[in-house]
Amino acid sequence: MNALGIIAFVVALLLSVMLHEAGHFLMARRFGMKVTEFFVGFGPRIWSMRRGEVEYGVKAIPAGGYVRIVGMTPSEELSAEDEPRAFYKARIRHRVITLAAGSIVHFMVGYVLILLMLIFVGVGTYTAKLSYIGECVPAFKATACTPADPISPAKSAGLAVGDQILSIDGIPVSDWASSTNVIRTSVGKPLDLTINRNGEQIHLSVTPVSRVGADGKSAGYVGIGPSFEYIRTNPLVAIPHAATSVWDVAWINLKGLGAVPTKIPELWNQTFHGEARDTSGLVGVVGVARVSGETLDAQGLNWKDKLTIFVSIIAGLNIFVGIFNALPLPPLDGGHIAVALADRLRMWRAKRRGVANPPAIDVARLTPITLVVLAVLISLSFLLLAADIINPMRLNS
Repeated sequence: MNALGIIAFVVALLLSVMLHEAGHFLMARRFGMKVTEFFVGFGPRIWSMRRGEVEYGVKAIPAGGYVRIVGMTPSEELSAEDEPRAFYKARIRHRVITLAAGSIVHFMVGYVLILLMLIFVGVGTYTAKLSYIGECVPAFKATACTPADPISPAKSAGLAVGDQILSIDGIPVSDWASSTNVIRTSVGKPLDLTINRNGEQIHLSVTPVSRVGADGKSAGYVGIGPSFEYIRTNPLVAIPHAATSVWDVAWINLKGLGAVPTKIPELWNQTFHGEARDTSGLVGVVGVARVSGETLDAQGLNWKDKLTIFVSIIAGLNIFVGIFNALPLPPLDGGHIAVALADRLRMWRAKRRGVANPPAIDVARLTPITLVVLAVLISLSFLLLAADIINPMRLNS
């Protein structure tokens, strides 16, 4: 396993935590709330410094971070000077924006990472540039040619590795799929190919023959294979494309969160009863770090493959954390947002009835629910940790 990949993952995770907390910090300051601490990590203090009324620092356990805003609950004792700047005294919309800022930052990080990948690295795509020319038409399920096999149509037509298929029968070919669709449905029909060969356009005629594929169905075959290339995206196209990608990943994560209760028994069996680890199942931070290390250590991948997988992991992780943190459960930010919205609803009712606004809900009263949620999350975290150590998920499994 590549230690560099694990270190890179940990650094990216800590940066994500810092940006998350910076979201809360900036919005709280923007709306006049008093912030006294901005720390990365938990546990014993390793280093800190004070700038104005805020103490910035790092703690020993790199498992998160926090921003301390005074007056998070009405029961908190405050000085007369600090009370006007208490969190619970702020307007409802300012409280909601401050709480939601952390998740919003995660979505922004995911979006920016995907956008940069689309523009500067590209999307791995099978193109119509040929990387393989078959010597024959192999028999069903055969992997090698025999003397009895007929010569492939591609070889007979004079196609060569490096040829770029531009069009088939005058219809432009935009990608590999569009060319294979025509070939598979054209058994016995001569096709006019326009080829780019070393900058020169030439025309070749190839006639697909019938061959039974791996799916057991007969289709047209000529004996060619595509190149896998990274195609960069125009920035104007990449901007909406990246947004669509974030939405797609978010939707997958939402469905995955909904399925967590059903996957816990599977994870238990995979951890303690030797069942094969499900690559689409639950994985913890340690498991993700391990996959990141294996990605950078994989021998069969080039630097673009490795970078794409690594950035996809970090982008996906940020989107997941953004969604998870927004769940309406204490002590998550989403739970605090739910309380703020409940306060707003109570104020609206009071206004309709013509009575004074009720006092803000004291989040401390939700401590029993918070403890139950924490117990569930901690238990699941330990199960995931055990799974990632005892039966780790492998990149190539």
